[in-house]
Amino acid sequence: MKAGAANFARTFTRDFKVQRSAVFEVVNPSTCKVIGELPEDSSEEVRAKFESLASGQKEWRAVPLAERRAMLERFNELLRLNMPALARTLTTEMGKPIAQAKNEVRATVDRVRFYLENYEKVLKEQSILDTNALKEKVIYEPLGVVANISAWNYPYFISANVFAAALLTGNSVLYKPSEHATLTGFEITRLLYEAGVPKNAFVMATGRGETGAAVASLQGLGGLFFTGSHKTGLEIARLAAPNLVKVQLELGGKDPVYVRGDVPNIAAAAASIADGAFYNCGQSCCSVERVYVDKHIYREFVEHFVKNMKSFKVGDPLNTETYIGPVARQPQLSFLTSQVEDAVRKGAHASTHDADLKSSNSGGGFFFPPTVLTDVNHSMSVMRDESFGPVIGIQAVSGDGEALALMKDTPYGLTASVFCKHSQDAERILRELDVGTAYWNCCDRVSPRLPWSGRKASGLGVTLGMDGLRTFVQPKGILLSTTI
Repeated sequence: MKAGAANFARTFTRDFKVQRSAVFEVVNPSTCKVIGELPEDSSEEVRAKFESLASGQKEWRAVPLAERRAMLERFNELLRLNMPALARTLTTEMGKPIAQAKNEVRATVDRVRFYLENYEKVLKEQSILDTNALKEKVIYEPLGVVANISAWNYPYFISANVFAAALLTGNSVLYKPSEHATLTGFEITRLLYEAGVPKNAFVMATGRGETGAAVASLQGLGGLFFTGSHKTGLEIARLAAPNLVKVQLELGGKDPVYVRGDVPNIAAAAASIADGAFYNCGQSCCSVERVYVDKHIYREFVEHFVKNMKSFKVGDPLNTETYIGPVARQPQLSFLTSQVEDAVRKGAHASTHDADLKSSNSGGGFFFPPTVLTDVNHSMSVMRDESFGPVIGIQAVSGDGEALALMKDTPYGLTASVFCKHSQDAERILRELDVGTAYWNCCDRVSPRLPWSGRKASGLGVTLGMDGLRTFVQPKGILLSTTI
């Protein structure tokens, strides 16, 4: 275990004076080696942390806005100053290539900065009516204790989307990181405390699925924000439903890209889409998961796409030149294998990266060879089921009509992209799709200035943008009558 995270974990445990009854192992997916053991919270320990936050939230809400702002500004500065060490911890515990890990920490600063620049706007009361006899206004209050059950694939991005906005708007936060990113969770918690955030305003719960279920089942939560799989999201919603908790779910995706026949630069489009498919080893909710290409440019596009895929350096994620590391979870290897085998059995052609994974990683590891499947169709799992790994299918289409029909043929609705010459053609197609975010000539991007939301099986609720800030406050109507 990293020394900094280990020391903080021990201090954190002592501070909360709870008896740990269980531990879980942290495994480096690049080497398969156990790099630490961490405490696993029971339901009783989760409840104790919640009660601390429930009492502390009133105090935190009373903290002047300028002081809250100063603490989050200091947190941002600590992220920047500690970026190399934070990135190394992230790479070691979930396999993200070190350059991409640094990018994530660096970009998290920009997300928090957006909240810092805008949070006061959503707290400002509004005068609706002002007469001699009656005044009506709306004030905005925090939700209370917000639970943040975060994900492992972008632990800084995804958790900051919630805790930064929640803290700035006066909520206290019960933060439960994924068991695959708990060391990073400790780093986040340590830096927030160092920045001045009180320990009864932000508390971390550690553990696996049972701990997450205990968090989701809590009575008295003001909000429950979860990022993860569709299957787990449904279970989280089921557990929270009896308590009528405000629930936000950021779930999976099967995000499509359509490359129109008039795309100005086929090679550039292929390079951009390959990056969107394989960045972070394809382990992003908004990774490109399906590609539809006009049949007249299909073979040329595939040639460029495969060339890009084979140029990516695969191997040790601590190597600054590595672009694709291991997948974070070992069970995903068999699922990806089944998708490739299913497609090939049904007539697809597979092009795989020729990297020698054994020589690039002598310790073993959860490596899967990046794979491009061509001549695919929607009878194949790779075009229907979320891959969440370095596997992509590319299908030829006869034009806009067929492309649009295939893009719609999914239960998910997170993002979609169109690559073509004119923005009006892209927007016409994208407006027909039931997705939360739409792209023209780009993909796999998240802006802190825009709302981030999913449709259908991709979830409900919103983070980021002004809409994402508003989700952490609740309105209260006030009527002041002078007639008596």
